Amino acid sequence: MRMRQYSADLTPPWKKPKPVPEVAAEPGLVVEEPGTGFCGAVIRCEAGTVTLEDRFGKHRVFPMEPGGFLLEGRVVTLVRPSPSGPSRPTRTASGSVAVPGARARVARAGRIYVEGRHDAELVERVWGDDLRIEGVVVEYLEGVDDLPSIVDSFAPGPDARLGVLVDHLVPGSKEWRIAQSVTSDHALVVGHPYIDIWEAVKPSSLGIDAWPRVPRGQDWKTGVCRALGWPENTGSAWQRILSGVHSYKDLEPELLGRVEELIDFVTT
Repeated sequence: MRMRQYSADLTPPWKKPKPVPEVAAEPGLVVEEPGTGFCGAVIRCEAGTVTLEDRFGKHRVFPMEPGGFLLEGRVVTLVRPSPSGPSRPTRTASGSVAVPGARARVARAGRIYVEGRHDAELVERVWGDDLRIEGVVVEYLEGVDDLPSIVDSFAPGPDARLGVLVDHLVPGSKEWRIAQSVTSDHALVVGHPYIDIWEAVKPSSLGIDAWPRVPRGQDWKTGVCRALGWPENTGSAWQRILSGVHSYKDLEPELLGRVEELIDFVTT
């Protein structure tokens, strides 16, 4: 007769710890490090460490220890992704996780208005992918002097909200007084403090130390070109500026927050 072999581990199955699942640290995967509470998306995975980026752009490096992270509330172990694994998620220029193969949504009745063509092109450069998925159309006004009548003509309502982005929206300015006259509950007027949308681009992204100060009475854009030694052609200067914008990281926070606020308002 052959004796039956028994395991030396006599722990009942229901008392054994459950195995911790391993998850590939693909770029874009959002996890939390429970020890610090830091939550962010994977942007880099190296030997033994993973780099996370939170929603404010802050980076932290953590060791990939067993059971060292939370994924949707579950304890997981992050491992380096296989080179032959599934296609990696990427991020849009605004920092959102991209949705590969997603089709543009049919345009909503709601709209976002911006002051001019440069504003519209900058919003498209950074938020274009997000806006197409949400079905939000951006149009430009060529100034805000007639904003109250434009809002009245649009007739915003619960199913057709209107968001407006205004340049140089600071207390006491002409733009601020015009914005204050828009009172519809279904229209939201926000703005940034810069004289022009050009200033919302970080100087470091363009290889300059700072935006120059232009004396009152001079055309601001022409004055900027002159001070920086650029040809006094605002069209070509704008293309130069726009080419330096690759993602939300190239823009000032004062603009980022306002555009995100408008998108949320129009899509709610």
